[in-house]
Amino acid sequence: MTERLSLAVLDSLPDDVEVPRYARADLAQGIVHVGLGNFHRAHMALYLHDLLQEGRDHDWAIVGAGVRPADTTIRSDLEAQDWLTTIVELDPETDRAVVTGAMIDFVPVADGNGPLITRMSDAEIRIVSLTVTEGGYYIDAATGEFDPDHPDMVHDAEHPDAPRSVFGAMIAALRARREAGTPPYTIMSCDNLPENGHVARATVLGLAKKIDPDLAEWIGTEVAFPCAMVDRITPATSDRERQMVRDRYGYADERPVTCESFRQWVLEDRFPQGRPAFETVGVTMTDDVAPFETMKIRILNGGHAAMAYPSALLDIHFVHDAAAHPLIRAFLDKIEHEEIIPIVPPVPDTDLAEYYAQVIERLENPGVGDTVARLCLDGSNRQPKFILPSTRDRLARDEGIEGLSLVSALWCRYLQGKSDSGAEITIDDPMAETLHDHAVRAKDDPMAFLEMRTIFGSLAREERFTKPFARHLRALEKEGTERVLRRYVEG
Repeated sequence: MTERLSLAVLDSLPDDVEVPRYARADLAQGIVHVGLGNFHRAHMALYLHDLLQEGRDHDWAIVGAGVRPADTTIRSDLEAQDWLTTIVELDPETDRAVVTGAMIDFVPVADGNGPLITRMSDAEIRIVSLTVTEGGYYIDAATGEFDPDHPDMVHDAEHPDAPRSVFGAMIAALRARREAGTPPYTIMSCDNLPENGHVARATVLGLAKKIDPDLAEWIGTEVAFPCAMVDRITPATSDRERQMVRDRYGYADERPVTCESFRQWVLEDRFPQGRPAFETVGVTMTDDVAPFETMKIRILNGGHAAMAYPSALLDIHFVHDAAAHPLIRAFLDKIEHEEIIPIVPPVPDTDLAEYYAQVIERLENPGVGDTVARLCLDGSNRQPKFILPSTRDRLARDEGIEGLSLVSALWCRYLQGKSDSGAEITIDDPMAETLHDHAVRAKDDPMAFLEMRTIFGSLAREERFTKPFARHLRALEKEGTERVLRRYVEG
């Protein structure tokens, strides 16, 4: 029987698996992280593991947490492994397998979030970090402002001692710390959205004002919300990855993470209660994250969004196959070089053309096994952040958006639910039903898709966008994805 990953088996693992050189018993909590998905464990937790390997900052260990029912299963799986995780970095040259031990506990998941509030109230916790997805901040996509009328926010305002959301729990813990005379922790978003620190601050303060305006004023003055740019491709774990660990390394891990070898973290250096020495393990600490963030969101994430939907409509499963497809690659190159990269502001010590070339290398990596379906999910949150800002910027400069409007049309065509071959498409999005309904109605009236205010906002009234969108959508339905892409690529 294959042994399960745990502290007891670390000494017997193969030599090509890196294991913690630090004693877990010597670690003390310093960070509560909410959202123990694959990205966090292959990114922030791995940076901290690398730091612990250097023999320093042992008082910054991670305590995991979650507020969703599904987090109970994650907690159970990781508890059985003494909170250890196998990270396999897949690289065309050589892979790297690491067992990380930076997490030392996981708060029990409970209705009302009492255990989480208690843990975040502890003076030893100096950072609370988040990966709760781009859409998890209760922000109205049309206005960019906090949405006080969301049912979760209404509930938490009415039940501040038993909140439903992580933001309600953070506010309750900050109130407890204030009453105890304990300095507040820093709130650090690690989610992939523009100005994530400002977004987190807007949500926390927006909810706090509904609960206790005086507390909200104190939070606004005393709590730091640093911005961060994060980057690493981390596909979802399936039986494929679990079997990979068994076959290659001879042990079982129920929650392994495979990822690309590339990773990047640019972090605003605002931590009043201190922080780990992240700069010693490759994190870029800076006073201004914005240029790095804009580059990444527009070029990388925008590129993902541009290639995802035509690839799905052509029944391409893996991202590396899409990147190698001559027409998809030509489409991506053209829209990046002609419409996206030219409006990205300069980034310190960075050549944007070289950055894009690196993006292509990452997309072409077959070892990662990233899927087109993953790039397509959650479009209602991703399109307004990754594609439409470039569209708006080009219109503000009175520059063309032929390619960007085509991306929006391709998304609409995808949401109709069938690929060009007639294969069924599963729409993975919190707004799936609404999106599908509007996309189907757009067959007769393209404006039926653009009328979704929370996504398109004022663009629905901008003829320089609506006209090419409608033209592209009708062509996609009449001629098919391949012919429309080819016409765009050939100019």
